[in-house]
Amino acid sequence: MIHKYKLKGYDIVLDVNSGGVHIVDDLTFDLLDYVQPPFDAECPAEAMDKLSEKYSPEDIKECYEEIVELYNDKILFSEDDYEKYAKYSVASPVKAMCLNIAHDCQLRCKYCFASTGDFGKGRKLMSYETGKHAIDFLLENSGDRPNLELDFFGGEPLMNFKVVKQIVEYARSREKEYNKKFRFTITTNGLLLDDEKIDFINREMSNVVLSIDGRKEVNDYFRVLANGKGCYDTILPKYQKLVAGRGDKEYYVRGTFTNRNKDFSEDVFALYDAGFDQISIEPVVGEGDEYALTMEDLPEVFAEYDRLSDRILENEKNGKKFNFFHFMLDLDQGPCAIKRLRGCGCGNDYVAITPDGDIFPCHQFVGIDEYKMGNIDEGTFNQEMKADFAKAHVYSKPDCRECWAKFYCSGGCNANNYQYMGDIRKAHKISCELEKKRLECAIMLKAVRMFGEKE
Repeated sequence: MIHKYKLKGYDIVLDVNSGGVHIVDDLTFDLLDYVQPPFDAECPAEAMDKLSEKYSPEDIKECYEEIVELYNDKILFSEDDYEKYAKYSVASPVKAMCLNIAHDCQLRCKYCFASTGDFGKGRKLMSYETGKHAIDFLLENSGDRPNLELDFFGGEPLMNFKVVKQIVEYARSREKEYNKKFRFTITTNGLLLDDEKIDFINREMSNVVLSIDGRKEVNDYFRVLANGKGCYDTILPKYQKLVAGRGDKEYYVRGTFTNRNKDFSEDVFALYDAGFDQISIEPVVGEGDEYALTMEDLPEVFAEYDRLSDRILENEKNGKKFNFFHFMLDLDQGPCAIKRLRGCGCGNDYVAITPDGDIFPCHQFVGIDEYKMGNIDEGTFNQEMKADFAKAHVYSKPDCRECWAKFYCSGGCNANNYQYMGDIRKAHKISCELEKKRLECAIMLKAVRMFGEKE
């Protein structure tokens, strides 16, 4: 299987199964419309006939021979070697946990998937005892995995800062006993940040996600307090101070774009101009939601991704490089086979815990009762559901099997699939189309950085 497209003057061909990217000439690009395995000794007559008005017969024949050679070298139209690994996609130890430390929030964001922080189940904070049980659960269910990930999430985690500190201290106290190492992340809306919290985050958190929507007018329309006022002027200087003291530790500012700000590259660059160089802007894709993108919006959104790509390249010419999360793509190494097949590990090696100790496949499943997997205080954990999520890979999702992007998106978001399509194995179409466009841009950016821009 191949995928080919033109962008920024490049003719790009992705060999899906090998992951190889080929930058080709116009003749090769056009000829690939007419040829595929099994290859004959001679170039097909249809290709010769269709392309002879544009290219010489000698060039077409030579190009055909080069395509056949690439095929024989197994770097074009390569066979799918991954399906055989699907049988190894089985239940595995839990290595990562989203700890919903607070089902409460000071903001009333208009697009919030978590019902403004309480996930539709009432506002509450996690107790230290439940947090300890969560750490114990992760330690006891992590098998021989030495490195464990724990993300403090909400709502707003800093509304329960005392318990955050206690849980970090407790987890650290048990690392040696279990021969484990915790890596902590926290996501915050920034309102409660002060010097004490900034120092703690920069000392203890391997990563921090800072929520802000870009331009002040966009942020303050969507991210509002209960009294309707925006939060931009309050959080921006706090984020800037935190990042200034972060050193080489990871962080990123995370925004959201909607059908009201489809010119989201302006928000990306507003964040860059504010001093941030690790940036993510995510689309709202909920079916029927007031601010969600629709299929009709996609041409405009795709054009904006192209515009963002152009602006990033122009920025880099002037020595002003930053990372845009959705364009960060490793074409050289790539993840292991199982990771490519099933992605984030939702419901299998990754779970979310609520303030009540309930276990869900991930934070986006929280509040969906049919996907409650158990409770850490009660000692229950649904292994059958866990095994089912382990088998939710690209070969068990009909729309994914023949999709050129499958080994990069790994079947997409199970939560989106369920919430908007009613089944974790049914691909959410808008999410798919957005992902494919971002991948095309990311591959093109890699090509330009390697070979320079086309004249």
